[in-house]
Amino acid sequence: MDALFAPLADALGASIDQTKLIWCLLIAYPLGSLFIRIPSSQPNLKHAFNIFISIFFLIPVLNLHWGFLQLLGSVLGTYFIAANIRGPSMPWIVFMQVYLSSVRFHAIRVVYELSYETMEVTGPQMVLVMKLTTFAWNVYDGRRPKEDLDKWQLQKRVTKFPTLLEFLGYSFYFPGSLVGPYLDYASYSSLIDESLFQSAESTKPMRRAIPDGRKRVAYRKMLTGLVFLGLYVVVIPTHNFSTTLTPWFAEQSLLYRITVFQFYGFIERCKYYAVWTLTEGASILTGLGFSGFGPSGESLWEGAANIKILEIELPSNFKVLLDSWNINTNIWLRECVYKRVTPEGKKPGFGSTLITFVTSAFWVGSCLLSRTKLTKNIQHGIAIGYYFTFILGGFVTYLGRKCRGGFRPLVLPSPGAPPTWAKRVYDFLGMLLSTLLVNYVAAPFLLLSFTDSIEAWSRVGWYGCWIVGFGVVFFNAGGSEYLQSLQKKQAHAMDVKKPQTPSPGVVVPLEPAVEELKTRMI
Repeated sequence: MDALFAPLADALGASIDQTKLIWCLLIAYPLGSLFIRIPSSQPNLKHAFNIFISIFFLIPVLNLHWGFLQLLGSVLGTYFIAANIRGPSMPWIVFMQVYLSSVRFHAIRVVYELSYETMEVTGPQMVLVMKLTTFAWNVYDGRRPKEDLDKWQLQKRVTKFPTLLEFLGYSFYFPGSLVGPYLDYASYSSLIDESLFQSAESTKPMRRAIPDGRKRVAYRKMLTGLVFLGLYVVVIPTHNFSTTLTPWFAEQSLLYRITVFQFYGFIERCKYYAVWTLTEGASILTGLGFSGFGPSGESLWEGAANIKILEIELPSNFKVLLDSWNINTNIWLRECVYKRVTPEGKKPGFGSTLITFVTSAFWVGSCLLSRTKLTKNIQHGIAIGYYFTFILGGFVTYLGRKCRGGFRPLVLPSPGAPPTWAKRVYDFLGMLLSTLLVNYVAAPFLLLSFTDSIEAWSRVGWYGCWIVGFGVVFFNAGGSEYLQSLQKKQAHAMDVKKPQTPSPGVVVPLEPAVEELKTRMI
């Protein structure tokens, strides 16, 4: 089918594989409208529809014949392992099985020196890594006592093992089969039987079980995604992180370099905003993402979101930023890595955080989206830049937690009181530092190589390393204890100022003037 896409690719100035990928994301919209019209009384037809469309994307359109067989092997391997192995080792065996498949794909890219523009199976495989490992943990949780599970584990556990057709339909859910979104089996099952739409009642009469308003939200997402895609295509050739390596950039003042560096970060993120928003809209058309009704009876479709753009660009702190970026991957890392590597009965610590970020470095570095980079040909999951990004990101997360626990209680106003100037300053500094750090941390992720990453950081004065280094030294050299002592003093001062409520039968002295007036009246 390459001949059909060649004229469009030439007109857009993109590769044929990139053009075909965007076409698949867009054609998923009318296909989503067809999918949701299949009645819930025919679940097998829905599963078959997902499988057929995903095969259509992978084989005739993207020419991934052998790649599809490898994906199918990971799916069937997971199904067999989860069905036949019981006990706590089962999810880890699945994890290793699908992860080793990913490593093999990375090695193939390196050996054959495949270009970033070449569409291959690494991206779909990494979506499956999340799906299949989550499924394994959900099955394991379904075999555990309820009292041992937390809220998420209780909601997502799988107590009835699916048929092979059901599992294949889940694994190849077509709007997310190429670049996500990843979803858990419980969410997929509720989409198929339409129990997802029974979670709330509308204040408006509905003509059918599926709430109205789905198309409006979905096509608004499509328009938003196309706007970000257009912005990226037009601006990225001349404004990207690689520009920091040019002689022109080095000639500018340090303040100017740091300022324009933030703009480069926004432009680089536009491709993620575009693709994830497009896939979100297509998922909504299938019915995924329904999250109840608003106060006016309007349907809400927030459950398929993978990004919250405003919270990313104007975050109140680094935690809010991370929670708003690649949301579904964050859930997977938290539920299937962060919590699972923490010994039972203990709270997650810095070790769990670091393991999670290293895992994320390998996974996110393998995402298909990153291969739209225009200036590099370094394979994903291999480049040192990913590990720079996520290891430093682990330290930033650690410092963010320390700041929230140390500084934030000191500036919070009393319950019901308006924000103080100290709280406003804290919020502004949190937004500023979060923006500065996310762009600093993200640069190696896109520059990829050791040399380019170090050079880019040096040209913006190493400001991120200075901020992180100062924070680590401060909190580990007595800063945490000092802030805790300030919090105790503040709490004590507030207790002293609080009016004491009299106990029953205790006479509280009146003000002298009122006491004198009372005496005179007597």
